[in-house]
Amino acid sequence: MTQSLWLATAESVSLSSLTSSVTCDVCIIGGGLTGLYTAYTLAKAGVDVVLLEANTHFGHGTTGHSTGKLTAQHSIVYANLLEKLSVEEAQLYYQLNQQAIDQARQILPENSVRQVDSLLYCQSKEGYAQLLKEWNAYKVLNIKSKITSDTELPFPITKALCMSQQAQINPLEVSNFLAKEAQAMGARLYSNTRVQQLNIPQNNLHTEKNISVQYNKLILCSHYPIEAFRGLHLFKLSNSRSYMVASKVSETMQGQYLSVDFPSRSIRTATINNEHYLVLGGANHIAGETVNTEPYYEAISNEMKEHFEQQPLYRWSAQDIETPDIVPYVGRITNSLPNVLIATGYRKWGISNSFVAGDILSSLITGARSEDGAIALYSPSRTKFGAQFMQMLKVGGFVAKEYIAGYMKNVTAPTCTHLGCKTKWNEADETWDCPCHGSRFNAKGEVLEGPAVQPLKLD
Repeated sequence: MTQSLWLATAESVSLSSLTSSVTCDVCIIGGGLTGLYTAYTLAKAGVDVVLLEANTHFGHGTTGHSTGKLTAQHSIVYANLLEKLSVEEAQLYYQLNQQAIDQARQILPENSVRQVDSLLYCQSKEGYAQLLKEWNAYKVLNIKSKITSDTELPFPITKALCMSQQAQINPLEVSNFLAKEAQAMGARLYSNTRVQQLNIPQNNLHTEKNISVQYNKLILCSHYPIEAFRGLHLFKLSNSRSYMVASKVSETMQGQYLSVDFPSRSIRTATINNEHYLVLGGANHIAGETVNTEPYYEAISNEMKEHFEQQPLYRWSAQDIETPDIVPYVGRITNSLPNVLIATGYRKWGISNSFVAGDILSSLITGARSEDGAIALYSPSRTKFGAQFMQMLKVGGFVAKEYIAGYMKNVTAPTCTHLGCKTKWNEADETWDCPCHGSRFNAKGEVLEGPAVQPLKLD
């Protein structure tokens, strides 16, 4: 099994599992960055919070497998947003994610947030055209930036688009800090506690050990919401998996980089225990679609050797979810279920969006301050029916194809316990992957990533 740089080098926080039934005002499912930050903000406001994490440690899901880039520069996003949203909405998306950096600096220890420049770069004519399009969007939205040819990269580029005053974090260290702070403020956090049944009408849930939690409000921060079939969110969210490698280097970069060419590449450095590391990532594909993922690791490993003359010490992959209009879903899951809230669909940019989500969710629950614009922009119920319907056809059609093809080609493969698709064995990561909705299981059949909550039957 592969392991991320963050998980391999930082001490993890593990608390006891839930052993008896409890009641609370707000129950949060998911102990990644979004869940932990939301628990922190709610507990700070005096709300009675219970957080449940299925893994044995907090931050070991998507958060612990991310790049740790805390930035408002989300690849070619603003040009795309201007095609889908108003100028005011696109500006708000930038402002919220830029404010997330300021918020992180305010609440996290000073050495936990490192200020850097973020740069999009290209090496082709096609990429340069995309870069200019994004730069023009920056001008429309009054985003401070510059086009440059000067970078720290050890290979030639055409141009780079620089956004200053961005940041990067060690995602596991930040998760650990938030877990401890939330608990100190009164939040009750439990790890190794997997939710297996939601009883929405009764405002309660049951864990795999049949222990109940009675709540007034429920927040699903589990990456792929296990109750996402409400409002057809299962057919509006698409999954992709990307790959990363890390090695030791002699010094850190002053910037963090992302290519806009295909295949995309993400580059950053980090300092952990006084040692410097380079993190190189990229190579996307639909989650569960590919059986042999070794070539993806080989591609970025070879690039690390060629361009940076380093041998990878760590390698891992991450799963990301995208909404039809590329803005995350944060808020009430549907208008008919005001007590159930979700946060998902970060499209690889879950670090900044986790802080945005936590503030939105807290505002919806406490009403302490007005976030009307943000609430409307990120609302899962926003009226974008055409895009969502097309995505439903696209993703739903793929699921149906995989469901049928899986039973024809993989008769003996374990059946995913989510919606019954046939899983595929991933040789490189040593996992059973479901191509329908991205559930992952280890070699023993235990759930690594949802939406599945039950283990595979391997016998």
